[in-house]
Amino acid sequence: MSTDLQVVWEVMRWPFVACLLFPPLLVYLGLHVVKREVIFVDLALAQVATLGTCVALLMGHHFDDRITFWISLGVTFIGAAFFSWSRSTRRGEVPQEAIIGITFVVAAAGVILLLSRVAGGKEELENLLTGDILNVTKGEIGQRLLVFAALGAFYAAYHKRFVLISSDPEKAFADGIRVRLWDFLFYAAFALVVVSFVRLAGVLLTFAYLIVPAVCGTMLAQEWMKRLAIGWGIAAAASLLGLWASYRMDLPTGAAIVVASGLLLAIVGVFSAVRRA
Repeated sequence: MSTDLQVVWEVMRWPFVACLLFPPLLVYLGLHVVKREVIFVDLALAQVATLGTCVALLMGHHFDDRITFWISLGVTFIGAAFFSWSRSTRRGEVPQEAIIGITFVVAAAGVILLLSRVAGGKEELENLLTGDILNVTKGEIGQRLLVFAALGAFYAAYHKRFVLISSDPEKAFADGIRVRLWDFLFYAAFALVVVSFVRLAGVLLTFAYLIVPAVCGTMLAQEWMKRLAIGWGIAAAASLLGLWASYRMDLPTGAAIVVASGLLLAIVGVFSAVRRA
């Protein structure tokens, strides 16, 4: 291995590992989000998580303190409960996407207001949005890997039920499934994933990993497992491209991966359109 490659490996090793291990669960959740047609629910939950972090900062805690994580998670659980309740009505005059959008806007405004009262608020806001995945450590990856593995097992155990609720909620109601309860469990586990990853990679990269690969998989395949595999491949390719661009051109790593994801989505969109034609 040449000296240049050794330097690249030392700098990018753990970010590369993080970008390969965590996206599969994010892509799976993204497939549910696309199926439910609530595209911004992950962004809204991420913003609610950020609001919780800002509350902790205003209370005098540091971003990396354990109490900050629990406050952020608690606030996000409240958001998860609200979203599960708002979807429980079978026929409502107000689409759930509107409620999610309002939640996002209010949470974003709350973040700005709270950070205006915190010393260094502008820098904290930038950190919350873009994260710092380039400096992720082996210990941080190990902690989150345990959480993601447990949540992955949970979603796998109840995959068929979650798919039914996402694809055909009316049938789920008719079958006697307690949709409100299962929606809360879905969003609560979703919230734990979002809070864990937002603290590592920021709001923008979390949203990109959740939605862009899932949309690509939906464009190219019909079966869930095929969509999941395609989505993970897109996430991995975007990660490699973004990490390489970040190193070679001295760009912010998270933003570079997000842009790379957008480029791959455009390519998949053109390919899909040509194939249909």
